[in-house]
Amino acid sequence: MAQQANIGELLSMLDSPLLSVRDDVTAVFKENLNSDRGPMLVNTLVDYYLETSSQPVLHILTTLQEPHDKHLLDKMNEYVGKATSRLSALLLLGHVVRLQPSWKHKLSQAPLLPSLLKCLKMDTDVIVLTTGVLVLITMLPMIPQSGKQHLHDFFDIFGRLSSWCLKKPGHVTDVYVVHLHASVYALFHRLYGMYPCNFVSFLRSHYSMKENLETFEEVVKPMMEHVRIHPELVTGSKDHELDPRRWKRLETHDVVIECAKISLDPTEASYEDGYSVSHQISARFPHRSADVSASSYVDTQNSYGNATSTPYSTSRLTLNTPGQLPQTLSSPSTRLLAEPPQVRCQLVCLLSSLLAGEAGLRGQV
Repeated sequence: MAQQANIGELLSMLDSPLLSVRDDVTAVFKENLNSDRGPMLVNTLVDYYLETSSQPVLHILTTLQEPHDKHLLDKMNEYVGKATSRLSALLLLGHVVRLQPSWKHKLSQAPLLPSLLKCLKMDTDVIVLTTGVLVLITMLPMIPQSGKQHLHDFFDIFGRLSSWCLKKPGHVTDVYVVHLHASVYALFHRLYGMYPCNFVSFLRSHYSMKENLETFEEVVKPMMEHVRIHPELVTGSKDHELDPRRWKRLETHDVVIECAKISLDPTEASYEDGYSVSHQISARFPHRSADVSASSYVDTQNSYGNATSTPYSTSRLTLNTPGQLPQTLSSPSTRLLAEPPQVRCQLVCLLSSLLAGEAGLRGQV
């Protein structure tokens, strides 16, 4: 009990207004994590972060090293399994994967991945779904070999959510659908860029069914008009693109660049000669804005640094007519109506950082 009380005291000191106090307490936690290989301290830190959104605690969690990676993944998996804590856990996972930890390859074997996929196949909360898709898109270039085991799950998720973009449940407001549509568009680019032969085969099979034709015409076909013919459709095969040997020679940023090469969107140029790239997803949204530049998500990453992305440029998502893609316009602000401010800021920044982060990855090459 005394030890727990001591940890509680230290946790409260992490949020001290004095930088010197925060630095000293952070050092104490890191020393303890280096000497104690058990899960208790990591579990306590996760519990505290999900309760308080403490930025110093987030910094500690996003810089954990082995063997605490397993403890962190297990604890996040526990929270993803509960509806009440799922969104917070997914946002935490988003923070972690964006920094590309040294143990990122373990994500493909962690129970958290199947839990994430199950959530995206069954959950009905559009904010959870949008957040989960963005996390998945960020993870895929880190674990490309996971396609061999989970490819049909990836495709089922795309099919389910692309349908939602057209036939949204009655309780989902338009602004949420815009963000979901933007996420599904990014997922389309990722799956087509990484697994073109298998993905095109899925599209042909899934959208040849009469009940899916409208979704194809209004949602998927416009996405297809924004990509070039993938070279692997000519020279590759379904088996080859799932072969682990294909991915061994590629780093995460190589996979991102390969996905970028097939985009025809004119909004962002690739660092690769002769290619146009897009990770920006477009629009016409009414003039409702709220400054998210001061959100905790942005402040944390600016303070502690980011291994994979450039400074954030938030985007304004806009409603669009059937048959058009959602778009993002460069803007300093975005408002997701009816969401709690913290969730709103984190979700916007997660989407924005995905776009900015990939630009940063290409800039490193």
